[in-house]
Amino acid sequence: MADLIQLAVLLAVGYFVGSRIEKKHYRSIKEREKKLLGCAVVTGDDFLEDRPVRTSRLVSGSAVISSDYFKMIVGNLLNFFGGEVSVFESLLDRARREAILRMKEEAPAADIILNLRIETSTIAGKNSCEALAYGTAVYYEK
Repeated sequence: MADLIQLAVLLAVGYFVGSRIEKKHYRSIKEREKKLLGCAVVTGDDFLEDRPVRTSRLVSGSAVISSDYFKMIVGNLLNFFGGEVSVFESLLDRARREAILRMKEEAPAADIILNLRIETSTIAGKNSCEALAYGTAVYYEK
């Protein structure tokens, strides 16, 4: 009986702490996205304007986001029965958005970032995911 109470307490703590951390991270992402809204990021390479390019360079950003225990337990249960494992979608979303923000922060004065590519992978089984975003930052002549 004591083991079940401990498990319930750990699940509750994992749920509330994990939810709070996730909400705080989303607020941070939204604020930083607003600040960096001026730099366009596109997946194509034919968006250059008819202006001379001063310079260009490769920029990248990566992020590793881990899951809390509550999501791991629920995700493993859903994975056991099959179908969509929606509890892990926020991990991928946060990792992708964070990686793109870090890439943009590496080139804050860029006029545009072309050829955006995003790669994802799992780390430590299904408990953490990594996202790598990279592209070509273009700076036009002023």
